[in-house]
Amino acid sequence: MAHVCKVFSRRLSTSTAVRSAIKHVTVIGGGLMGSGIAQVAAATGHDVIMVDQTDDILAKSKAAIQKSLGRVAKKKYADDGEAQASFVGEVMSRISTNTDAVAACGKTDLVVEAIVENLDVKRRLFTALDAAAEEHTIFASNTSSLPIKDIASATKRQDRFGGLHFFNPVPMMKLVEVVKIPETSNETFERLVNLGKAMEKTTVECKDTPGFIVNRLLVPYMMEAVRMLERGDASARDIDTAMKLGAGYPMGPFELADYVGLDTTKFIMDGWSQKYPDIEIFRKSDLLNKLVAEGKFGRKTGEGFYKYDKK
Repeated sequence: MAHVCKVFSRRLSTSTAVRSAIKHVTVIGGGLMGSGIAQVAAATGHDVIMVDQTDDILAKSKAAIQKSLGRVAKKKYADDGEAQASFVGEVMSRISTNTDAVAACGKTDLVVEAIVENLDVKRRLFTALDAAAEEHTIFASNTSSLPIKDIASATKRQDRFGGLHFFNPVPMMKLVEVVKIPETSNETFERLVNLGKAMEKTTVECKDTPGFIVNRLLVPYMMEAVRMLERGDASARDIDTAMKLGAGYPMGPFELADYVGLDTTKFIMDGWSQKYPDIEIFRKSDLLNKLVAEGKFGRKTGEGFYKYDKK
């Protein structure tokens, strides 16, 4: 009898997990992060709707996804051109597009927002989606710097709201930070974690703190390097060399800042310094502000802390 109960309990648990599995994902935002999330979700068997403001943006996003999948297919199937084409076609068939975010979230299991890092814009979006989405639909934000709680408070489903912070480039980076606010239900959190695993990512749990785990450590590290440069303690090149050879980092802090984007780094620090004015490590940098004001954002503009050949 005990054995029968265990088997029944196991089957019940399994069937519950299957019923609660996220199968349909709506991604709001067809930019670098949004298209990457859409690609990985579709490649792991999820049906995806990708949303952006115009059909032209979405067409470019789908073209970028197809090109990225082509690279994946070449590694996956080597010289088998037929298998490569079949793989790309199958994944692309799971991705549809829509310019109406409200309509796109009507029958979905999960909405992942990956739009501009502007709290008011995000709140307006989720307020509109909250009124249209079904009761079971979970909302998640891919924000890297804004508090999940501040975004979720625009909805009436804070128990079904969390953070899914993917890293760029999404198809290559294995980590997803799953962020839980106090109101997030255990069921919602478990479903988000399971989705991350289903998308073949490694998930880590974190609370709704500034920058979550990675950026909370990484951004102040980059800013401390900038302050060393401002004080004249060492050159940017020597600081980068020291951290690569002394700490084993793949990139030094200035190389990393240029890769991330100095405008992005400044945006994060401005937000944190405004919200937490008493935390010294969040203090703004005159040098960073100067470079951004001059349009020197790093690799994407051809110059930041270093100069780059624009190709």
